[in-house]
Amino acid sequence: MKGRYWKQMAVSVAMSAALLGTSSLANAQGRRGRGEERSQQNQAERDQRQQQRAQERQQQQQQSNQANQERQQRWEQQRQQQQQQQAERDQRWQRQRDDQVRQSQERDQRWQQQRQQQQANRDVEQQRQRQLEQQRQQQQQQENWRRQQQSDDWRRQQAQRNNDGDRNQNNNNWNNRNWRQEQELRASRYSDSWQRQQNLAFQRQRILEQQRRLNQLRFQQRYLDQLRRDQLRLQDWRYNDYGPYNYRYQRGGSYYETNQYGAQMLQRALNDGYSEGFYAGQADREDGYRFSPEDAFAYQDASYGYDGYYVDQGDYQYYFREGFRRGYDDGYYSRSQYGRYSNGSYSILGTILDQILGLQLLN
Repeated sequence: MKGRYWKQMAVSVAMSAALLGTSSLANAQGRRGRGEERSQQNQAERDQRQQQRAQERQQQQQQSNQANQERQQRWEQQRQQQQQQQAERDQRWQRQRDDQVRQSQERDQRWQQQRQQQQANRDVEQQRQRQLEQQRQQQQQQENWRRQQQSDDWRRQQAQRNNDGDRNQNNNNWNNRNWRQEQELRASRYSDSWQRQQNLAFQRQRILEQQRRLNQLRFQQRYLDQLRRDQLRLQDWRYNDYGPYNYRYQRGGSYYETNQYGAQMLQRALNDGYSEGFYAGQADREDGYRFSPEDAFAYQDASYGYDGYYVDQGDYQYYFREGFRRGYDDGYYSRSQYGRYSNGSYSILGTILDQILGLQLLN
């Protein structure tokens, strides 16, 4: 009985061990299967993530390329717009320059026609005056002959009484003729310099066009128009005796004398110089050009308003430029240190004028 019992126990133990081994093997195989499945799943997930990253990099590259293309297109469009705007600006400037040249030519033609017409009128007037003068001379000769026939004795007595007075009168007439010839010579020299100033103005115009200083160019053309009107006015000017030298003015530490007409001309030189200088300084400021009053044609010319009588041209130009420099300073810096604006025009302050000119009335 005991032997059977132990045999059964041995069989039971063997069967249990076999069952345990089979179960362990099955469990091990299950675990290996699940590990391989998880490994394959992980590999698939890694492959998917890599594929997603590759797709994302590809999308980013495409977006970057597209952005670069858009920037390149915008830059190209901006460049084309800038070129178009530059071309339009050049065309506008060219049209403005052509218009200014055309207007200047038209003004010159009108001025030339006016000058020719006035010259023709003067010739006619001079011819009529000569005829009238000849008639007066003939009438005077006839009157003299009649008087001579009527009273030779009276004429001799009158000649004796007035002998000394005639000599004094002849001397005065000689001095007056010399003085008038000197004034007319001044006017003639001023008229001769007008052509040289026109050539200088044309050279300055070309320089201003090259520098594209349109505001300064417009100011110069306005100044030239004023000079042309001055020339037309002076062609009809007639000499008059404006009295003795009873005024004294100062220049460079020395004193010079003139009459009332000359004193007014020097005051006008300072005022006109200030006004023209103000406009010239304002034009350079608007053009963005440097401070340079001596560079303006009006400063170099300095003859606007000059009549050629009772004051030397050099003196007139000196005071014109003194006013011009102060006006240019006020115009360039947009202030009123040396002058003021009144009744539509600029003029130098009276205290500054007196300080520069030092005008004194003589007894």
